Amino acid sequence: MAAIEAKRQSIVNSAEQHAGERDYHISRNLYFYKLIGQELKSLVGDVGRLLFVRCQTGKLLDYLDTAAASAVEVSPKMIDLAREKHPQAQFWLMDPEQQLPEGPFDTILIQDTTDMVDLQSMFDRVRSVCLPHTRIVILAYNHLWEPLVALAEKTNLKTPKVEPNWLSVSDYQGLLMLSGFELLRVSRRVLMPFGIPLLSRLLNKYVSWMPVIDRLNLFNFIVARPAPQPRPVTDFKVSVIIPCKDEKGNVRSAVERMPVLGRETEIIFCDDKSTDGTADEVRLMQAEFPEKNIRLVEGPAISKSRNVWTGFRAATGDILMILDADLTVMPEELPRFVEAIASGKGEFINGSRMVYPMQGQAMKFANMIGNKGFATLFSYLLGSPVRDTLCGTKVLWRKDWEKISRMIDTWGAEDRWGDYELLFGAAKLNLRILDLPVHYQERTYGDTKMNRRFKNGLVMLRFCWAAFLKLKLPQM
Repeated sequence: MAAIEAKRQSIVNSAEQHAGERDYHISRNLYFYKLIGQELKSLVGDVGRLLFVRCQTGKLLDYLDTAAASAVEVSPKMIDLAREKHPQAQFWLMDPEQQLPEGPFDTILIQDTTDMVDLQSMFDRVRSVCLPHTRIVILAYNHLWEPLVALAEKTNLKTPKVEPNWLSVSDYQGLLMLSGFELLRVSRRVLMPFGIPLLSRLLNKYVSWMPVIDRLNLFNFIVARPAPQPRPVTDFKVSVIIPCKDEKGNVRSAVERMPVLGRETEIIFCDDKSTDGTADEVRLMQAEFPEKNIRLVEGPAISKSRNVWTGFRAATGDILMILDADLTVMPEELPRFVEAIASGKGEFINGSRMVYPMQGQAMKFANMIGNKGFATLFSYLLGSPVRDTLCGTKVLWRKDWEKISRMIDTWGAEDRWGDYELLFGAAKLNLRILDLPVHYQERTYGDTKMNRRFKNGLVMLRFCWAAFLKLKLPQM
């Protein structure tokens, strides 16, 4: 232990010695810090209550919009400089391996793990100030750059470190797991850390994201969450949103077959100005089944997505669930979705029709081929395996929908169905997306609304392109 304490003291002494040079090094690398800050802002999104571990002089706070920031540093001189530059934040002189401010926090940003002695102790401390939804963001150098980083320190381009740690992403993943965290995603950025006209933009924006090449980037942004702690489904109220347009013949079956979900089940029919008497059928069900919480909401008759958003805004449950009115996904399978999200195994549960055999002509051949192709593309864009993007059954927390709703219509393309807005919004929030297989049945009443396959395919491609620009291409 004496050796470890001596190492800790040498780190503090080094930070104190070089604190006065910190602004000089930042000024020499403004282009680099701008890249880091822009990616961090894009990656984190809604910061909430922030804890910034090993903040140094707090430069990265310039890029984060938070009204409640707490920051920790081991060097008194660094803390003094940080307070001058960021008077709105609270700064604590603490060793994060031994102590942290009282939490909890929504976002925890960990900078410069190269300059820590016992990362396991630090992660254990961080775990103690987390909520179930907390996101951990670790800024870590790619160990392949070790010789060049060492050269930058020797040539006074970078603040030197005392025997720095060089860890791979798999090393971080193991440490996180031991401290009760789950790795969610890794964003690799900064292929060229210096601002060279034309060349830097070409490499950092248009080349750095490419598969294989991305492994050569200087910086890894590692996002993790606390490992899930299951809760009983009876803790939650569930709202089932059923968007419908001329689905009168399916209303009774939806009501009669709807299982009890969670503590209370709210059934919301969103009637998109049907002409076959769908709304009257819902009213009949309300009178016939007074013990069930059946609600009728009038849709805007614009698109399925707008109809679903109307239902989401009217919902009062903790968990929001979409069930298409054609009942090609069986209501009897909905409890599995509630169990999956309550268990914490996923934070956004996506139904998949592509696992089990389909009944009869439940899905046309052309639709199936298109779905499989888009699923491959979406899995890449989302950074999570998704086998079926257009299955209408999707489940999420209402608190997450409130954040996703602020992204609606910001992607640069229209989503007529709503599936893409939800999936990409969940990815943007770094939610754990989980596929859940369902048995897909033929509809027994009405006609499919998914017509004009070629035109719809072009709409999907436009949205994928818009999502690629936002999720994969560095924001510069």
